[in-house]
Amino acid sequence: SRELFVLTYGALVAQLCKDYEKDEDVNICLDRMGYGIGVRLIDDFLARSAVKKCRSYSETADMIAQVAFKMYLGVTASVRCTSAAGNEFSLILDKNPLVDFVEELPAERASLCYCNLLCGVIRGALEMVHLPAEVTFLQDRLKGDAVTEIGITFLRKAEDRKHKRN
Repeated sequence: SRELFVLTYGALVAQLCKDYEKDEDVNICLDRMGYGIGVRLIDDFLARSAVKKCRSYSETADMIAQVAFKMYLGVTASVRCTSAAGNEFSLILDKNPLVDFVEELPAERASLCYCNLLCGVIRGALEMVHLPAEVTFLQDRLKGDAVTEIGITFLRKAEDRKHKRN
């Protein structure tokens, strides 16, 4: 459940920080864990949401922001297209429940990407529906930014997707 996940997430990150000396190693571990979750979660999402196939990267980004985030985190994100090619998007979260119980990151953990699990989840789920993407945190309120922003870059051009279907 969402509540249990939010309550235990901080303990998970704290344990990883004890297990790994470098923030980069913790970030990689969180991304890998998230990827595994995303690979499994996509089936649940498709079954429970009954969404139709998205026809564009824009629709896909909106689906993540409006439906998936609401379903699993209880929040929605706003979406902004950040490229003329239409394959790069920002998901902007006004509220991130994973940090509800976190005041700030310790100074010695300045390069920790505390919520990197979310990037892995999104990347894993997208790969399972044949939409390889690069997913990274662009801004983080825990690091003093005004918003929490996740960047998604779809790695195939829209034309490539059309050719693969034929």
